[in-house]
Amino acid sequence: MTISVFSAYPFERPYLLAAAKGQHAFNFRDEALTLETAAQAAGSVAVAVFVNDDASAPVLAQLRALGVRYLLVRSAGHDNVDLPAAHRLGLRVATVPHYSPFAIAEHALALMLSLNRHLRQADAQVRRADFRLDNLVGFDLHGKTVGIIGCGTIGGTLARLLHGFGCRLLGYDVQENDELTRRYDLKYVPLAVLYAQADVISVHAPLTPATRHLLGPAELAQMKPGVMLINTGRGALLDTQAALAALATGQLGYLGLDVYEYEKGLFFNDHSQQPLHDEVLRQLLAYPNVLVTGHQGFLTRDALTNIATASLETLGCWLAGQPAPNELLSVVVVPVDLAIA
Repeated sequence: MTISVFSAYPFERPYLLAAAKGQHAFNFRDEALTLETAAQAAGSVAVAVFVNDDASAPVLAQLRALGVRYLLVRSAGHDNVDLPAAHRLGLRVATVPHYSPFAIAEHALALMLSLNRHLRQADAQVRRADFRLDNLVGFDLHGKTVGIIGCGTIGGTLARLLHGFGCRLLGYDVQENDELTRRYDLKYVPLAVLYAQADVISVHAPLTPATRHLLGPAELAQMKPGVMLINTGRGALLDTQAALAALATGQLGYLGLDVYEYEKGLFFNDHSQQPLHDEVLRQLLAYPNVLVTGHQGFLTRDALTNIATASLETLGCWLAGQPAPNELLSVVVVPVDLAIA
């Protein structure tokens, strides 16, 4: 059978082909899934989408009219999928929730260390034969208080890593995990306490209507002056304009982003031959204490292997008439105040 893969980037195609073991044909599409490109899935029973593909109700309706029955989401999050519409249309949907928590957690840690030790500036200086150290003073991560917003699989893995660094750990989640407290001395606290005490804050929450702009002007103002903020979850968890204002005043001392509120249509593509038209991103990149990576936290050989394997195993279960462990069976109802997994 044929699987149409939208936003099929060169870095992942070999992993999908290897996982298929010749049992499936692929219709690899460079383009993102949109209402205009959905017709390219004609003849496919399954469609595989990525984080910035449009799986809204109109697009899903068009896919269903083409005969598509299965939607494979090549990520843990599914905020780009209208899940109620998918269920109404009879489309079965699955994500890959546990492809590699180490990939994301280690990338968050890499952002922390790179910002703290000014590696971006240090590398640029050395390449100019400038070996001065005056503007490269960092701090010991050991002994610092790190707040983790969203203590699920990825946040819990980060807690494990930071515990090894000797950090004091604060956590917030709507569902507390006693094992993190027992093994890594993580203390669950209200968000206001986490904001007030943390030297470093790392965000690992899903994007839902309740968590959009979870970190806005009021929340940033509650944080310790000079705080380091890391976001490897979803771009819209952070109000980017509020972050720019906090950087201008020094309230935000460091900002590390692997995701960006306006990344759709920008990330995963080469725009180097044209001016950067995104003024907000241009302003962010002008700050030496800001480090942005292009949504590459998941980009390890291990994670890519797991994503491809899990996606095709899920499809195999469906085709065999068996339940799939990663299938999204129902709409998750989240608390109206905040929902973090």
